[in-house]
Amino acid sequence: MEKHIIKADGNGAIDVNGQVSPVAYTVSLKQGKGRFYEVDIRLMAPRDWLLERGFERDAVLVSQSGARIPVYHDGGGRHDDGRLDPADTISIELTARDDSCTSQVDLMRKYPEFDSADA
Repeated sequence: MEKHIIKADGNGAIDVNGQVSPVAYTVSLKQGKGRFYEVDIRLMAPRDWLLERGFERDAVLVSQSGARIPVYHDGGGRHDDGRLDPADTISIELTARDDSCTSQVDLMRKYPEFDSADA
């Protein structure tokens, strides 16, 4: 069972094929294995906006810190390969898991959203 330690909201931008739009997202810090921190990232993006920009399966979240984090569509639509379809829901969830932070300093540098979050 995964234990979420902290959740926080952030504001950044989503980049799809070089076209950028503001986006809100949520980060969740979990207890990682060993010395690693695990951060789950979740955001919702408008399906039509994504389709108009040629979105297939992944985009880039530009977080508050300026970090560029690949985010992915889980393929919950009608296509087995994860591609979006105009018949999919209007808001599409994009997610990522980041376990690249090996210290609290790294974590706070990459995810300043946690600085003001309640534990």
